[in-house]
Amino acid sequence: MFSAIFNTLGNCFKIPELKSRILFTLAVLAICRLSSLIPTPGLNGAALVDYFQKQGGSANSLMGMYSLFTGGGFERCAVGSLGIMPYISATIIIQLLTAVVPFLSKLAREEGGRSKIVQYGRVLTLLLCVGQGAVMAIGWENASTVFPNFVGDLVYHPGWWYRIQTTIILTTGTMLLMWLGEQITERGIGNGISLVITIGILARLPAAAQGLLDMFIPKGHGAETGFMFFHGIALIGLLAVVIGGVIAVTQAQRKIPVQYAQRAVGRKVFSGSSSFMPLRVNYAGVMPVIFAQAILMFPAMILQQLGARYEKKFLMEIANELQRGSAIYLTLYGLMILFFSYFWVATQFNELQIADDMKKSGGYIPGVRPGNATSDFLHKTMTRITLAGAIFLTVIAVIPILLNEAMRIPYNVAQFFGGTSLLIMVGVMLDTMRQMESHLLMRHYDGFLKKGRIRGRF
Repeated sequence: MFSAIFNTLGNCFKIPELKSRILFTLAVLAICRLSSLIPTPGLNGAALVDYFQKQGGSANSLMGMYSLFTGGGFERCAVGSLGIMPYISATIIIQLLTAVVPFLSKLAREEGGRSKIVQYGRVLTLLLCVGQGAVMAIGWENASTVFPNFVGDLVYHPGWWYRIQTTIILTTGTMLLMWLGEQITERGIGNGISLVITIGILARLPAAAQGLLDMFIPKGHGAETGFMFFHGIALIGLLAVVIGGVIAVTQAQRKIPVQYAQRAVGRKVFSGSSSFMPLRVNYAGVMPVIFAQAILMFPAMILQQLGARYEKKFLMEIANELQRGSAIYLTLYGLMILFFSYFWVATQFNELQIADDMKKSGGYIPGVRPGNATSDFLHKTMTRITLAGAIFLTVIAVIPILLNEAMRIPYNVAQFFGGTSLLIMVGVMLDTMRQMESHLLMRHYDGFLKKGRIRGRF
């Protein structure tokens, strides 16, 4: 199997166009990594790195999750500290508004409307960068308040000039990452924005591999060493099972048969044909997990700060019950993933428009009447398969928390066994391999799978 993969990768470099695209993508991703390593002028990034290390990567905080998506740029006070997240946030906001604002929904259906919506997203990204950059600059200036138990100062020369300078630098860093991601999408291979996020997550892989190696070969000898060795083997097996499950469910889809009747266009008569409509099981992707994580971080933080400021013990107790890993947290986490899975499908999957377009093109689902009956059928079918996808997302999202809390596995290792990290990496890798395979098959080379192409979409 591995020899076939290596042969396929070798074939990729035999095609000049694909070779240039791959090399261009790697070069641009290397530049993106530099943005998370170059420190912002006027800041003591080493002090914040030391703080995050003492906090165990701050995995249980909103700041730790944000640092994950910035490839560690936030904890280094780098020029790319905002990462690509403002662009992702702007894209999500525009997508949600398109589903509820008539002007945007109409614009999306017009010719050239998508390009205008993309422009709106870029403008919104700029505004979010300015706002988040200013907030981040002020937060670094008041480090002892924002970061619990932080001692010292991050800013060498605080003041308005520092805030303006830092806001401009952080905004420029994000806009540069956005432009580089678009260049990868246009001239490289894969989805550029997704690859920028993925390369930031993969940057943490060496540290996770070292942590896993320490579990394989712990200090000491005797029976404990043997036990830990088999413990590590069990973790490797669990990782293989989880990755296989994520790949299977990511590509899983319900194929709805569609029949097209015979129709005449001018003097030409087109005979009837049959096709299918793929409905993805995991239609919402990783978005429900990100929403649930982000929202659940705020109540505990707010209650903890209020309890400490006003010396209210019951607020501190509620905040402790909402901490990551508690039974209440896991219950709310799972329910919110279920809710946001259906919420995302409800805003992005328009069964009425699909049924209307199918009716106009002369298509119908066998055994289902066109029009309202088709939209009702699609709604019921999507509701059922969304439940399966939501349950899958909940299980995958909970695995790292259980490994970290119950088995005391370091979170920098546990995060690669599920959650947003694994979902994003698997989805992006599948999409990139799919694009590479299309180039190979066009030139009569074998793809990554001998018995068929990589199917489905992420």
